[in-house]
Amino acid sequence: RIIDHEQLQELHNEKVLIRAHGEAPSTYELALNNNLTLIDASCPVVLKLQNRIKNSHDDDEQILIFGKHGHAEVIGLQGQTNGNAIVFQDIAELDTIELPNKFTLYSQTTKSTDKFYQIKDELLSRGYDLKANDTICRQVSNRYEELEKFVADYDKIVFVSGKKSSNGKVLYDVCKKYNPESYFISNVEELDQSWFNENDKVGICGATSTPMWLMENVKAQLESF
Repeated sequence: RIIDHEQLQELHNEKVLIRAHGEAPSTYELALNNNLTLIDASCPVVLKLQNRIKNSHDDDEQILIFGKHGHAEVIGLQGQTNGNAIVFQDIAELDTIELPNKFTLYSQTTKSTDKFYQIKDELLSRGYDLKANDTICRQVSNRYEELEKFVADYDKIVFVSGKKSSNGKVLYDVCKKYNPESYFISNVEELDQSWFNENDKVGICGATSTPMWLMENVKAQLESF
């Protein structure tokens, strides 16, 4: 079963799997106190980023994190700073915050590379003393160019991903940018035959965690239309 942090506090003497997004230090402390055995499946890229943010925090740097509010990875990253890091999804959010003149910028690993550098350039143009760290996972960003070429070869694109997937949103935006006839679905039932014309050439792709069996099911459904 899948549990949240509130339910985790009630567990004792059990095994718990930590998913790839990683966890804050408080989760590990709770595990020790409740005699929980943790099976840590945190992504190595996320763990490395957590360590970098912790080191920055230990060096008394003010930290900004470009990431999605409430996302599991971001919660874990913010936990490395005891909740002191400033998290923002869009640079407009920073207009309402009094920022220090000097700070360190990090990014959630699955955010858009282009947007990260746009934010960096904008903050520099405003005169901030900024140390920017591109911490975006290349398993995601390296797919941009491949996706651009892939979607251009098809009349329509079906992008398969969970609706809450951050990298799914970023990769779908790439598809939509280079092929406006791109459709986002999370399951086969969301396919709509009216999207397609006879003899359309349809490409199928997905997020980094989209299982192949799901895309195969989507393919089978499309072939039945």
